[in-house]
Amino acid sequence: MSVIADFAGWVANTQFFTALRESGLPYPIVMSTHLSSIAIFGGAILMTDLRILGFAMKSMTITEVVRQTRIWKRIGFVIMISMGILLAGAKLDKYYDNPYFITKLSLLLLVGVHALIFRPRVYKKTEELDSAPTIPGVAKAAAWLSIVLWVGILSMGRWIAYYERPGEVPRAPSAVTLPSSPQ
Repeated sequence: MSVIADFAGWVANTQFFTALRESGLPYPIVMSTHLSSIAIFGGAILMTDLRILGFAMKSMTITEVVRQTRIWKRIGFVIMISMGILLAGAKLDKYYDNPYFITKLSLLLLVGVHALIFRPRVYKKTEELDSAPTIPGVAKAAAWLSIVLWVGILSMGRWIAYYERPGEVPRAPSAVTLPSSPQ
């Protein structure tokens, strides 16, 4: 086994992550919370991007959209990342070599790069965008790239569950045993 596989196995098999993974209710709650926070965070990001592109909320300034969605972005981001870490840790031994998981993490890294590049040039200068006769190309490029990155992240996140390691026997759906009825 590789060092990465050993580490992933160690993380997933800690008492905390084992208890989470094998729990009847907490794991689904964490998963649902992760997905709900993606909807909140992603929806706020999408609203901003669509406004910059001029496709939505044209009656509001870009500055107004950014200001009104800021708190939802922050709340959604913190919850999304926290729940994502819990989900990843609980199954890291299954995910560490999953190409969809690796791609998702890579895209998240690119979102960070996107923020470093475009936040000071676009998202922190919304008043300038509002007063410009046309939206500058750099702002439109930032919005389109944001949309592409987040659609990629959402897609990869969904596809993680469908990856089977080469040579691995596909998992059969777990059987549900129903109580027999008296005759």
